[in-house]
Amino acid sequence: MRVALSAALLLALAPMTAWSQDAAQPPATTTADDPDASESSSSKVPLDEIRRYVAVYNAVKQAYVDPVDDKKLMQSAIRGLLLDLDPHSTYFDKEDAEAFDEQATGAYDGIGVELLQQQDNTLKVIAPIDETPAARAGVRAGDVIVAIDGKPIANIEAMEPLRGKPGTSVRLTILREGRDKPLDITVTRETIRVASVRSRMLEPGYGYVRISTFQADTGTDFRKQVEALQKQAGGKLRGLVIDLRSNPGGLLTSAVQVADDLLDKGTIVSTRGRISISDAKFEATPGDILAGAPVVVLVDAGSASASEVLAGALRDNQRARIVGSRTFGKGSVQTVLPLDNGDSVKLTTARYYTPSGKSIQASGIVPDANLTPEPERDAPASLVDYSEATLPGHLRGDDEGAEGYSAGDVLPGDGPIASALAELKQPGSIAKANAKAAAAKPKPAAKPAAKAANATAPVPAAKPEAPAKPVDAKPVLPADVPAPEPTKPAR
Repeated sequence: MRVALSAALLLALAPMTAWSQDAAQPPATTTADDPDASESSSSKVPLDEIRRYVAVYNAVKQAYVDPVDDKKLMQSAIRGLLLDLDPHSTYFDKEDAEAFDEQATGAYDGIGVELLQQQDNTLKVIAPIDETPAARAGVRAGDVIVAIDGKPIANIEAMEPLRGKPGTSVRLTILREGRDKPLDITVTRETIRVASVRSRMLEPGYGYVRISTFQADTGTDFRKQVEALQKQAGGKLRGLVIDLRSNPGGLLTSAVQVADDLLDKGTIVSTRGRISISDAKFEATPGDILAGAPVVVLVDAGSASASEVLAGALRDNQRARIVGSRTFGKGSVQTVLPLDNGDSVKLTTARYYTPSGKSIQASGIVPDANLTPEPERDAPASLVDYSEATLPGHLRGDDEGAEGYSAGDVLPGDGPIASALAELKQPGSIAKANAKAAAAKPKPAAKPAAKAANATAPVPAAKPEAPAKPVDAKPVLPADVPAPEPTKPAR
């Protein structure tokens, strides 16, 4: 089937779908007297492997216990071709391709949840979208969907039953950390319209912008929201918090637009792949809409892909401080390749690099100031080691396995926003708060002193020090700080 490549490639960076291949050697060259000079060795069809495939195909057709439809068998073969490349390269039939396009525009009919299809065919919830049916019904990040309407995932078309006519319902069977038995949750579908950018004033002069995903209009919406905040502030903001927590990515070009609005000059991001069309370098153009006002970017373990592009661009250009927790670590670019029958292949085509030339694949971005989850928040235990590096078949990163690596934390709630505001107003405040909190922890009792060689009685252990009173190091949260906004929709 001929692949129709358009000049404007769609670079999709959501962790739910696609990843990167290892760099391959360039194709072997041929000479004029080579009988196969018309095609390189890398483009030849491996006839022995094709014969083996046909033999297996015929065996299934003739001997499988139940008749198998030719189209279904071929689609399974095509999906299998992509399955072992990486966790995100995938085949879209026409309906899936249309659904993917809907996600980029931010409107679709479904339940409002970001999903990752795992190799055992179960669906892991990356995050429910705020104020959608899934969130209202109690679906949580880290839940694993094992059946839909009573049918095991392996026996249905994966995510398709989650979509449907608004007003209809769907029953999810979920495995949740800490529960011995599966949990059934009924969710009513509706039209999901996700605003990717929202904003609010935290304090006079200090703005807050939440970017939940990078859609086609995110760059334009970001500029409008910032301009509205500046108007509220009397013409100029004193600082801005950009919240990218649990933002799974989206369109690379939208992340580039946001970075360009905050930079006067410098590289934003570069991409490198096997073919020249995958190589690109994005540079900032003059004009900083904040006129140099300080920026703090808030991230966590759910910040991936395009979110990491934005955070890396602003930090490497010394335009913003990054606070929160180590990011997801998805440093690959996916390109949607349309086929002439309406289907598409979403294929990992390149790695991306931050302005300093660093690939964050499977290592993520380590923040300048580290935050930990609030003790009172009910964070799913299944997200304790939540990162690209833990996904089966992921593309190995340049710095993967480095000493001291540990996955980041998901940081829900309003506390991290308050900490980011404090860091915005006084850089270094988070480090000071962390130091005070560490000093306030009770010290362990001293070990018993060793006996003297000629002692006839035991030497008493040193008296343990009285524990210090804990210090509440969290900044005061303004009353009008909004809760985290939705993540990128999947179904």
